[in-house]
Amino acid sequence: MAESPLLLGISGPSSSGKTTLSRLLRDIFPLHQLTILHLDDFYHTDADIPVKGGIQDWDCIESLNLPQLQSTLAYIKEHAESPPEFVSKEDQNSVGEHGVDGHVVQRLKEGVRALVEERRWRKKIVIVDGFLLFSEGMKDIREAFDVRLFLRTSYKTAKGRREARSGYVTLEGFWEDPPGYVDKIVWPNYVEDHKFLFEKGDVEGKLDEDVCRAIGLVGMPKEAEENMTKCLEWAVAVLEDVIGKSPGKAGSR
Repeated sequence: MAESPLLLGISGPSSSGKTTLSRLLRDIFPLHQLTILHLDDFYHTDADIPVKGGIQDWDCIESLNLPQLQSTLAYIKEHAESPPEFVSKEDQNSVGEHGVDGHVVQRLKEGVRALVEERRWRKKIVIVDGFLLFSEGMKDIREAFDVRLFLRTSYKTAKGRREARSGYVTLEGFWEDPPGYVDKIVWPNYVEDHKFLFEKGDVEGKLDEDVCRAIGLVGMPKEAEENMTKCLEWAVAVLEDVIGKSPGKAGSR
């Protein structure tokens, strides 16, 4: 049996940089040591997405095939790879410019690879990125992750980024947000599912440290909110800490 991989969950509101961060981490870690699974690959078929107020709601838990996600994660835990029949459609969706200088990526890559070699880290890392991974409605799935990184962004930024997107590849075609979709669906759903993580339920305020500690969630620093370079450096530091504390040869850092 293959060694169980490190399952890394990356969650946060729509357009907070989850997929961009995941792909940058894939570039930084040694080839074949880090793979990505997207929550968006577990939507129901287009015809089965719930309709609310006359609009299909792609941003609610009912739009997701959670049994399929759970079985896929169980397979990955046992085999350290995705099921052979699994094909990601999410990688067909583009992400915006990340703005991270190539020299920063190279510096982080060299640091990670030196640490991986020093610690003789051979465990695979499987990232799962998705907008609802840490919600109370997905508590069982949330608990499957070994590391939980929570990104954040403001309503203004999320709205601007989301409305700038051309659309999304789906199981059966292509989806474009109708006018007003962020205000009617995306942001209200995010607030409802994540206000428990924040002081006084204010999703643009401070994270509740006690709640985050209780569920093992590591929140992105406020200063990294609009800065992917700082976000990437933070995420890499968290993973380096995990690797550095893993069993390894003497003289570890």
